[in-house]
Amino acid sequence: MSVITTTDLENYAEVLTWALRTSREEKIRNGDAVVIRFDYPAIRLAEALYSRLVDEHLNPVLRLLPTPLMEGEHYLNTSFGQLVYQEPGEPELYSACAGVINIYAPLELTHLAGIDPRTIQEGRRARSGVFEVMERRRRSGRLGWTSCVWPSEALSVASGLDMDEYERQWMRACWLNMPSPAAEWRRLRRELGEIAAWLDSLDIRSLHVASESVDLRLSPGDNRRFLAVTGANVPSNEIFVSPDCRSVEGEYWSDLPSVEMGRVVLGARLFFDGGVAARAEARTNMQFLQQRLYADAGARMVGEFSLTDKRFSRVDHFMAHTILDENHAGEQGSCHIALGASIPSTFTGPQEFLTPEMQRMLGFNMSGIHWDLVNTESKCVTAVLADGSEKIIYEDGQFVR
Repeated sequence: MSVITTTDLENYAEVLTWALRTSREEKIRNGDAVVIRFDYPAIRLAEALYSRLVDEHLNPVLRLLPTPLMEGEHYLNTSFGQLVYQEPGEPELYSACAGVINIYAPLELTHLAGIDPRTIQEGRRARSGVFEVMERRRRSGRLGWTSCVWPSEALSVASGLDMDEYERQWMRACWLNMPSPAAEWRRLRRELGEIAAWLDSLDIRSLHVASESVDLRLSPGDNRRFLAVTGANVPSNEIFVSPDCRSVEGEYWSDLPSVEMGRVVLGARLFFDGGVAARAEARTNMQFLQQRLYADAGARMVGEFSLTDKRFSRVDHFMAHTILDENHAGEQGSCHIALGASIPSTFTGPQEFLTPEMQRMLGFNMSGIHWDLVNTESKCVTAVLADGSEKIIYEDGQFVR
């Protein structure tokens, strides 16, 4: 029997609707449509969220995500025409709704491992028109977007935790064991937002990330801002920026396992030269990692740099899903980089001004992938400021103000 109670479900539904409203610049109004996309093991949360949206005078629209068997059939047993087929009405739905809530509760993690990544990439590329509709509306502030994880047996097994303990860890990570989880998330948004604003005030020209296995330099770039708790994910305790992708130099190592397209990549090590991952190694699935670097022109460059402070995150165990693991803290905090697409919201101006030409000029990376790779070692992050001075901004797992 699950340790997650009905009250916990109601509290999390409240947090998710708060996150959705937070992620959208324009106010969500009575009668607006909100799409709930969910894996069917998460039906309890989907039901609680449905009830919450109805109570808030919104119109829930349900979309069940494909099962592992369905995904296998789609990528292995379809013709090219079926692979790139677009469901009627999808662009219209995402052009009209006010928000999207994604609930991921995978039944399997490695069911795509035997499928050619190029086939998966082609199938995903075929939906680029729908993604472009959503991205335009997100940038204009008219589409809210939040994603979360629901505990599943596959996640429990992959993490090495039994189901009850996985659920307890998940509840702790989402602050559901507190009297008012929504109030905790509002507090986290305020306090982490203050740190992000402090980082912006420093006028940082470059960062040096140093740990036992990492020696990385990068520049936040012009017209950038650090962000935290945007509502896009719950939980989210990181402070992140999309650096100038051309500035990344040095060595990076990811010690947390990462699941991408059904492959478990352990010990990914990347060597950057002139902003490009010129060499890549891994203990497992190294060939796959190297192939992914050629997925498109931006796959070998960095779209995000993030730091997680141990005082704010309660994720201290490998949880087998990026939404949780990118917030790993433990005793030493963590950082991560993302190969691929930059995050437009880190641009200081109106996002709709961030045209492809502007992105290239400012060093915002463009790619069809966004792959987070996490390092949990003890590290020191030193900033070089505009006046040439140096300042340690992160040490012993926390920001140093």
